[in-house]
Amino acid sequence: LQDEETRKDYDYMLDHPEEYYRHYYHYYSRRLAPKVDVTIVILVTVCAISVFQFFSWWSSYNEAINYLASVPKYRIQATEIARQQGLLNKTKEKGKNRRSKEEIREEEEEIIKDIIKNKIDIKGGYQKPKIYDILLFQILLAPFYWCKYIVWYCWWIYCFTIKGQEYGVEEKLYIIRRYMKMSQSQFDSLEDHQKETFLERQLWIRENYEVYKQEQEEELKKKMAMDPRWKRYRRWMKNEGPGRLTFIDD
Repeated sequence: LQDEETRKDYDYMLDHPEEYYRHYYHYYSRRLAPKVDVTIVILVTVCAISVFQFFSWWSSYNEAINYLASVPKYRIQATEIARQQGLLNKTKEKGKNRRSKEEIREEEEEIIKDIIKNKIDIKGGYQKPKIYDILLFQILLAPFYWCKYIVWYCWWIYCFTIKGQEYGVEEKLYIIRRYMKMSQSQFDSLEDHQKETFLERQLWIRENYEVYKQEQEEELKKKMAMDPRWKRYRRWMKNEGPGRLTFIDD
C-alpha cells in the first residue's frame, strides 16, 4: 500500500467489493506488468540493430573484395603493384624462415586484397562500412545534421534565389541527383563520364531532364523488346498468363 496507484485500487475495492472481476484485472495487470524501463529497452534495441548493421555491411564489403580479387583485370593490376613495391618477394624467404607453399599463397592473397582495398574505391551497398553510418550514431548526430541542413538551405536560398547567382558544378549535380531521386551514395557510384554527360546536356534544367528521362524510357523499352527473355515472358503472358481460376465442371 505504499504505492499511490495500488492504494487507490485498494480503496476502490473497499468501496465497491461487488466488482470483483475488475479487482482481479487490476491486480494481475499490475503484478504482471514489465518492470523494465522503456528507455533501456529502446536503447538496447538500437544498439543491437547498430551492431547487426555494422557486421552486415562489413561482410558485404569483404565479399566485394573477395570478388574483385578473383577478377583477372584487378588481380593482375594488384599483383603488378605488389611486385613493384617488393611485397611479394618478402613472402619467399629461405633458410629457417622458409614456409610452406600454402602459407606463402595465403600471404600473397592477403597482400593482393590489401592493395585492392587501398587502390579501389568501392561505392554503393558494398562500400567500406563507416561507424558514423550505423543507426546509433545517426540518432545521436541527428540534431547536428538538422542544423547543418538548415544552414545549408538558408545559404542556398540566399545565393541562388535572392542574389540570383549561377549554379556551380556541385550545385548542378545536386539538382540532377534530386531529379533522378537517387541517394548520395547511388549517385557517387556512377561513372565520371555519365556525370559529364549530365552536365553537357544541362540536365539541371527541368525541361532538359524531362527530355532525357523520356529518351531513357524509350531506350529501355527497345532493349526489353529485343531481349529474348522478355519476348518469352510476353508470349507466355499472352498465351497462358498467370494462374487463373475457372469454374468449369469436370
